[in-house]
Amino acid sequence: MEKDILNNSIDRSWIDQLTKPLVISGPCSAESEQQILETARKLNNSYIQVFRAGIWKPRTKPNNFEGIGKEGLKWLNKVKKNTGLMVSTEVANSEHVKLALSFDIDILWIGARTTASPFTIQEIADALVERNDQIILVKNPIHPDIELWIGALERLFVKGIRKLGVIHRGFYTYNNPKYRNQPNWNLLLNFRDILPNIPVICDPSHICGNKEGILDIAKKAYHYFQYDGLMIESHCNPDSAWSDAQQQITPEYLLEMLKKLINVDKIHKNKKSLNSLRILIDELDENIITLLSERMNISKKLGSLKKLSDISVLQPNRWKNIMNKYLTLGKNLGVSEVLLEGVFKLLHQESIKIQNE
Repeated sequence: MEKDILNNSIDRSWIDQLTKPLVISGPCSAESEQQILETARKLNNSYIQVFRAGIWKPRTKPNNFEGIGKEGLKWLNKVKKNTGLMVSTEVANSEHVKLALSFDIDILWIGARTTASPFTIQEIADALVERNDQIILVKNPIHPDIELWIGALERLFVKGIRKLGVIHRGFYTYNNPKYRNQPNWNLLLNFRDILPNIPVICDPSHICGNKEGILDIAKKAYHYFQYDGLMIESHCNPDSAWSDAQQQITPEYLLEMLKKLINVDKIHKNKKSLNSLRILIDELDENIITLLSERMNISKKLGSLKKLSDISVLQPNRWKNIMNKYLTLGKNLGVSEVLLEGVFKLLHQESIKIQNE
């Protein structure tokens, strides 16, 4: 499919009619009717338009809580009637879709694991035939694959869905000390270059995996990258949550956060551009530091193995071959030879020092 056809046919009316940024909030999982209704009542509908709760939870390992199931849809329906909030939940197969629609759920979102499976996306798209007015949000796949993400949108589009949006929940990277899921802001900019018309919602809860970083990520998304909305997990008693307790906040704290985000003076366009570029560089620098730590840990193991095998720490021929290989790679990528020589000499010296300890 031509991406211009998809981009130009997106129906943004459902989000453009809002006078404030779209905010979707509620617990990671529906646990009880009382928990759902109490959380919903505490959300301020001057700032939050949509209540969310996971009914079916795709977990990494078995024997964990995997959602309350169909019963939770009744609770969401009560939230809708009692509070006037729109309601939303995640769907992962055609049966979920049919059940959610039978309970008049306003917004369905497709999770990261599901987005990564074209067969499952097709099953969901087929279940949405003749539901052209349904709002569907598609989370990014776990790994940074733009074409896979766009492919999911195209499958839904072909079946007549026009009220589409995406949720940026970050991307899996092994052993990241700062994030549960790396933001990879630059990938999102590339995505928006391809599909600039599609609404983009940021999910700071899943990017951070903790309460402490949510405001910072939300600020970057809203102020500097001009996202259309936020999805933030909230719970009436986060510490007792059955899933992802560490990344859920109270409705009261959420309101404080949203006031700080929304009720501020607009940032000048040039400053916004400057800060967004600095954020991209900061993320790359954080990745470099993480990789350096991993590299030094491997150097320690290498030093121990060389001692056991009575091998000299310094290997001049290998060092020469490495430098030639990396200088050639750098030249192909447009990286200064002087810069690469300086960086790798420092890395080599530190590695030799560690191996000799």
